[in-house]
Amino acid sequence: MGTTGYQKYIPVTIATDVSEETVAAIAENQDELEGISVAEDTIRKYKDGPYYSQILGYTGKISTDELTALNSKEGMDGVKSAPDVKEYELTDIVGKAGIEKVMEEYLQGTKGYETVFVDRMGREVEVLDHVDATAGNDVYLTIDSKLQADAYNILEKFVAGILVDKIINVKNYDSTDVSSANLKIPIDNVYSALFKNNVIELSKMEAAVEGETQYSVYQTILSRRDEVLTWLSEELLSGTIAYQSLPAEYKAYESYIINNLLPENNILSGVDKTDQTYIDWTTNETISIREYLEYAISKNWIDVTQLPLDGKYSDSSEVYQQLVSYILEELDSQTFLKKLIPYMIEQNRITGTQVCILLIEQDVINPTENQIAELKSGSVSAFNFMVNLIRNLEITPAQLALDPYSASCVLTDVNTGEVRALVSYPSYDNNRLANGIDAEYYSRISSGEDLSRPMWNYATQMRTAPGSTFKMVSSTAALMEHVIDLTTRIECPGIFTRFSDYQPRCWKRSGHGSLNVSEAITNSCNVFFYEVGYQLGLNGDKYDQDLGNEKLAKYASMYGLNEKSGIEIEESEPQISDALSVVSAIGQGTNNFTTVGLARYVTTVANSGTCYDLTLLDKVTDTSGNLLVNYSANVRNTIDMPQSYWNAIHQGMRGVVQNKKYYQDFGVEVAGKTGTAEEDKSRPNHGLFVGYAPYDNPEVSMAIRIANGYSSDYACQLSKQLMTVYFDLDENGALTDSQTALSLETVVGGGD
Repeated sequence: MGTTGYQKYIPVTIATDVSEETVAAIAENQDELEGISVAEDTIRKYKDGPYYSQILGYTGKISTDELTALNSKEGMDGVKSAPDVKEYELTDIVGKAGIEKVMEEYLQGTKGYETVFVDRMGREVEVLDHVDATAGNDVYLTIDSKLQADAYNILEKFVAGILVDKIINVKNYDSTDVSSANLKIPIDNVYSALFKNNVIELSKMEAAVEGETQYSVYQTILSRRDEVLTWLSEELLSGTIAYQSLPAEYKAYESYIINNLLPENNILSGVDKTDQTYIDWTTNETISIREYLEYAISKNWIDVTQLPLDGKYSDSSEVYQQLVSYILEELDSQTFLKKLIPYMIEQNRITGTQVCILLIEQDVINPTENQIAELKSGSVSAFNFMVNLIRNLEITPAQLALDPYSASCVLTDVNTGEVRALVSYPSYDNNRLANGIDAEYYSRISSGEDLSRPMWNYATQMRTAPGSTFKMVSSTAALMEHVIDLTTRIECPGIFTRFSDYQPRCWKRSGHGSLNVSEAITNSCNVFFYEVGYQLGLNGDKYDQDLGNEKLAKYASMYGLNEKSGIEIEESEPQISDALSVVSAIGQGTNNFTTVGLARYVTTVANSGTCYDLTLLDKVTDTSGNLLVNYSANVRNTIDMPQSYWNAIHQGMRGVVQNKKYYQDFGVEVAGKTGTAEEDKSRPNHGLFVGYAPYDNPEVSMAIRIANGYSSDYACQLSKQLMTVYFDLDENGALTDSQTALSLETVVGGGD
């Protein structure tokens, strides 16, 4: 009430979103509740929020910075200026992200008001003037709402299918010599992930009562914590065990102390990484944690001012005692408890059956009584119970946040540049952020606590190498720069031998033999495109990688890959490779593009050269339906290239799909290109696919990325599912109505 100067005649909201029971109670007791009234108000309600939230965004109370910007002549960056100027106030609700933010000035209505006379008691005497509030304008998008929703569900079900296929009932899985394409997911990782991503909440376990599985498991965790802290205390105070001699579990705890706990709290900083003792700790692993920390104090790497020291603590041994006390106090936390749990699961201190029961007790899942009985009796193993939860989407990939857990796709009208679907999985519920923010929910999804990062738009913000999906750019460059022509054939022996010190291999180690450009695209032959990258870099008879990259960048730019795609919402900047042009030509090097950037690229390929600035906006009308603004995608540029060159590229892309058995007898002819991007050898590769359909008369293009999705063939399989719903080929709703993970086809093709 302080904001109204405690003036009686200015109403103050004391509660919102009250129940019908509350409304009835106030009405019944109105005589005793002088000055209290119930008023209806409007709220923002998003239908099927998670499907569209990454596009629509959400609303919230205006900040002072937003207030200043929106009321300025220049307007707010990223917000389209509307012709009718509005004056914003600190009580206003405005768009915070997505289309809500971009179109704020069109969506914002005008305030109503009334002028009244009141008596000295604040009672209304006379209304002099009254103007009703008016609603904002209506903004229409190019998005096909059913396609958007269907695509989101298909992405979730397909990623779940990959997880189901990769989870194995094995403990102590050793992935040291396993390639990225063949990594498996041991079931213990699944159990651990449920704790790590807060699907199973320790706070609920702490509040559990005796008799519940939650209670007994939590007591077991606390007991193990005490054992570990006792061991760490002894090792910190008097231990001599070199890091290399520690069991893996205790290595993890000591690494957490040195690499996370102390640096994040600004206790350990300014470390000289050339110092021999630092090297002995990190690289040689020949000293104990006590030796390292005592040395760190002597070198002033420990900021003693951050410790609870009195002036009397000047002796280094006393400082060290306080440092140890500080470490042990900080480890007495739920954050550290989570560090213990994977090892407790590995050691069967926490069993798989207990993990499944925890999900039941915390109301994460709701199995039948019969299913619970089968689990507890052992007639259904914890492994099978858990895999079935994932298969039935009772536990989702987003909840596990295990690779893979995210995917994105963008479908575009190739003849207009209008985006029909832009899907990022996982997403968030923007209803929980509108009309008064759910602070706990917002903190979880925005702070990184939710490891699946649902507020991150995987379609517009995630960038990876495009892999072999880039080979149409390289083909264009080779043809237009006359490095090759349509009759040129390049021999692939399985290895590229132009350099004595660097000889990259083709994914097909036995080689593809002699190929022309169409065949090279169809077979995704790396050696063919290594040679293209090499030839593009020739200055006379001398190889110049900068020259090669300059030529590749020239044609990548023609496809719009040097700039954002044009969509109106937030998007990451693309990056064209400046590495060795030989590897840049196969879509590796430092190439980094978003899914929506690849969508603009493949749209340009599909329509033979018209590069659009993609758009999500269709039109704006007033509340009566009168057209105010009509939007269309701008033509950014056109690529003037002989039709025979386009035909060769399209033929190569058609060959990619024709070689996939699961696309045989499909109702529409599809063309496309797969791509694999390796980012981390310890994690599965990213799988990508770009394509269009129908082949002879393109209508729609698609760009798909399954982050850490193992194989580009999975992305191609996913494209079939998306084309099935786009072209209404889903007989009896078998694909869209299914509530289970999609079954995968056997991977076809190599490591492109």
